[in-house]
Amino acid sequence: MTFQPYRLSSRTSLELKVRKQDTVIIKYNAGNIQSVLFALDRMGVNALVTDDKDRIKDADKVIFPGVGEARSAMHYLKEKGLDELIVSLKQPVLGICLGMQLMCRYSEENDTDCLGIFDEEVRRFDVKATALKVPQIGWNTIGDLKTRLFEGIPDPSYCYFVHGYFAARGADTIAVTDHAGLYSAALHRDNFFGVQFHPEKSATVGARILENFLNY
Repeated sequence: MTFQPYRLSSRTSLELKVRKQDTVIIKYNAGNIQSVLFALDRMGVNALVTDDKDRIKDADKVIFPGVGEARSAMHYLKEKGLDELIVSLKQPVLGICLGMQLMCRYSEENDTDCLGIFDEEVRRFDVKATALKVPQIGWNTIGDLKTRLFEGIPDPSYCYFVHGYFAARGADTIAVTDHAGLYSAALHRDNFFGVQFHPEKSATVGARILENFLNY
């Protein structure tokens, strides 16, 4: 049976609207920036990719993407002074995949101290007693959805994941998923949001999540 990801109705899809604003994507040595740009472009959002601290600080919304390795990514952020900048931001910030993990306190991946925005540790999946694989690649459900980030999203919904490490559930968890046990699919504290899945690759559900963030 071929999996078909949940799609919002065509009427709802046509109603996706984002207020005109200045959106930036943080440039650093981690992948998937292009796919985020494509997703925003489909929504009529012309985002700037930059590591310029003033441009990031002055933006209305900041997206912190990432596919890569934690230690080298943190080294680049520190080298550019972006680590201190990110934690000081006051506007809404969305971390995606590695971006969300770097917003946690610590990552088991190469014993890496991270930004500490979320008081969670990032651990590698333990799948020894299961038939599951690491990394997790593909569609999985997210559920127990909280906050306006998931407004208009059915609970549960399918999103697209690619990762070998996860953040445990905690006080900041606003969505969960299951791969060798329940863990945080999304986190939220103050103006900071993080999603472990890739909204830019998650069909109309992902588009609606991006829309909700940009209109927060």
